Amino acid sequence: MSLQAMLIVAAALFAIGLYGALARRNVIAVFMSIELMFNAVTLTLVALGRYVAPQAIALDVGSVLTGQVFAVFVIAVAAAEVALGLGIVFALYRNTESVDLTEAAQMRR
Repeated sequence: MSLQAMLIVAAALFAIGLYGALARRNVIAVFMSIELMFNAVTLTLVALGRYVAPQAIALDVGSVLTGQVFAVFVIAVAAAEVALGLGIVFALYRNTESVDLTEAAQMRR
């Protein structure tokens, strides 16, 4: 698979995730869309690391796994986002008996 094809797939995943994050009112669907955008970024980083690293080997051996290292950081941030998001969903449901984003303004006191 070429770099261009991988970047097109990643752009399509990111666009689908962006649409889902902006169009949905359910908190869980919004978080799933944000995770889809994180996966698109991870795919881009790994693809660039795969195709750019062979040229960088001649210059610096330490830059070979740059895309994979950034992908691990993106996965760690996504895991933290899931933990924080789950807490927000629980608090929203406990206060409003719903997971609708339009009712999130009621959480202010």
